[in-house]
Amino acid sequence: MLSSGYREDETKPVILFLLYVVTVPEVCGAPWWSEDGGVTRHWPWEVSLRIENEHVCGGALINSSWVVTAAHCILGTKEYSVMLGTSKLQPVNVTRALWIPVKDIIMHPKYWGQNFIIGDVALLHLHTPVIFSNYVQPICLPEPNLNLKVGTQCWVTGWSQVKQRFSADSVLTTELQEAEVFIMDNKRCDRIYHRKSIFPRVIRLVLKDMVCATNYGDNLCNGDSGGPLACEVEGRWILAGVLSWEKACAKAENPGVYTRVTKYTKWIKKQMSNGALAGVCASAWLLFLCWLLHSRVGP
Repeated sequence: MLSSGYREDETKPVILFLLYVVTVPEVCGAPWWSEDGGVTRHWPWEVSLRIENEHVCGGALINSSWVVTAAHCILGTKEYSVMLGTSKLQPVNVTRALWIPVKDIIMHPKYWGQNFIIGDVALLHLHTPVIFSNYVQPICLPEPNLNLKVGTQCWVTGWSQVKQRFSADSVLTTELQEAEVFIMDNKRCDRIYHRKSIFPRVIRLVLKDMVCATNYGDNLCNGDSGGPLACEVEGRWILAGVLSWEKACAKAENPGVYTRVTKYTKWIKKQMSNGALAGVCASAWLLFLCWLLHSRVGP
């Protein structure tokens, strides 16, 4: 209890706001078809990560202020922004598309390597929260104990025209692409990548914090590095993976290799909570300073 005439009931708005930030329910968006009969669906969590308005990687919106991408997409101390709300890489309808600067980037502390990528996940804290609409919705994080069964149907999305990615005339598609994929057993995926590898079988290439997905034949790497592997599980669309391996796109038969988000759900939620509470505590402290100033000056 403060001794300078501070009343407990004056803390209630701050306390209630703190409780709201901590307990606010998770919102899950869903893909949807437009009425004009478009070929692809709208994926409202899809994010284009940009440097000087040039697309560099994909990402997924997980709440109004945070985006998940791959750690290897972060190239030093650059000025990043994100584009949301559109399936066009260079949108004409600027009223629907959102461009938001990235305020802060949090790399996973265990991220390491270019050949053996570990901890390939990063969080982007947006400068201003987005306002949800039909075109901007978050995808939900999976529970840490979720077991993605082999054969689970999922979707990968992005702007990369990967059949040309490793050629000199590699280009990006102007329209967001999608591909249906299925979860593959990690051991089988590991065997595929060992076929022409210099590393012996005893050295695992596909680790436990990774998940593989394939559509059994076609080149499935329609997505961008850092882009989402989205799966519908029990009626909720969850972020199952973050596209991690560029080399997965080198051959049509290669499965896509993604960071397994269930292994990082707790870390992601902790970082978001710390960021939210820091902002709230700063606001609460400002309220307290204003109250002190008012009490000294008087009415």
